[in-house]
Amino acid sequence: MTKISRITTQKRRKDRYNIFLDNGNGEEYGFSVDEAVLIEFGLRKNMELDDSMITTLIKKDTLHKSYTLAINFLSYRMRTKKEIYDYLEKKEVDQEHINKIMKKLEDEGLIDDNQFAEAFVRTRIHTTSKGPLLVKKELMEKGVSKSIAEEAVDLYNYETQFKKAMKWVKKKLNSSKNNSFQKQLQQLQGTLMQKGFTQDVIKDVINEARYEKDDDVEWDALYVQGEKLLRKNRKKYEGFELRQKMKEALYRKGFAIDLINKFLDEELEV
Repeated sequence: MTKISRITTQKRRKDRYNIFLDNGNGEEYGFSVDEAVLIEFGLRKNMELDDSMITTLIKKDTLHKSYTLAINFLSYRMRTKKEIYDYLEKKEVDQEHINKIMKKLEDEGLIDDNQFAEAFVRTRIHTTSKGPLLVKKELMEKGVSKSIAEEAVDLYNYETQFKKAMKWVKKKLNSSKNNSFQKQLQQLQGTLMQKGFTQDVIKDVINEARYEKDDDVEWDALYVQGEKLLRKNRKKYEGFELRQKMKEALYRKGFAIDLINKFLDEELEV
């Protein structure tokens, strides 16, 4: 029978202990354990250990170290079940231990996909310009189930969406002053779709944004675009044909017909 001959504290890890064993042939290093394992099994000098118990202690310590890895991973921010599972797999933790760790973390309330999803949505609402559809996609990419993700994004209601999207649109309007107001709205509409806002919100925001139109800015944009087109088209066309080509090109760029005619009347001889 093997006895514990000595227990020492590790120099770099005061919460870990080296266990020295003596099986009758002299003392030798046996294994190390965490303080929690030491206390749980009441390890002490002269305690007798058989091979089965030594194996159990080593497995228990390995499990505890893997559990500590998971706790440390969780200390930086909340994690989904999948994130924890994938992390432990990456660390090459035994499958049996992963299952035990996952159950323990769930029982202790340290991982909960519902809580994670709700916190994630609230954070995205307050810190990003992303809409609920994109936030839902992000949640599912993190391993949250579709049903949990859908329930969580219900927090992102119409009023919250509209306020956030409208604020972003007003900020971006006229940032590209050489484009027509209509073209800017079309580009912003496309970006709102990419950001994951719902169709009803996008429609209402764009309609509301139309009241933000600045006629002076629109005229300046038309003048810039018109001058560029004139330089290009005067090399190929003249007279009525030039006017028609200019009118078609500027209309495609989103400018109003009356504004186009005003510009052409000023720039071309009738």
